[in-house]
Amino acid sequence: MPTLDGLIEEIVPDQASAFRVWLTTMPSSHFPVTIVQNSVKVTAEPPKGLRNNIRGSFFAITDAELDNSKKPIAFRRLFWGLCFFNALVLERRKFGPLGWNTPYEFSASDLRISKDQLF
Repeated sequence: MPTLDGLIEEIVPDQASAFRVWLTTMPSSHFPVTIVQNSVKVTAEPPKGLRNNIRGSFFAITDAELDNSKKPIAFRRLFWGLCFFNALVLERRKFGPLGWNTPYEFSASDLRISKDQLF
């Protein structure tokens, strides 16, 4: 595993190249953490609370607030995307350091501030 870690560190990113390294792993104390931290993560486990998280975020705003924008249709679509992002962040928390390289809580106040910025 240390040899694999060294080989991965030596790879120089080239945007024009089609070369990609695809690694799969199960939880193991021998697998180098640096590889996991510097990688794009793909999981086969579907999010269980995604729908509920989206519904909770999106339905927390009233129709009057949604229609109060100068472009209500665009605002609804963008706000739905923001709620989807919020739900993904909340769902990925359970994976700990494998979910995100840097832990961050996207709280209800962050969602509210983001909604205000979007508006």
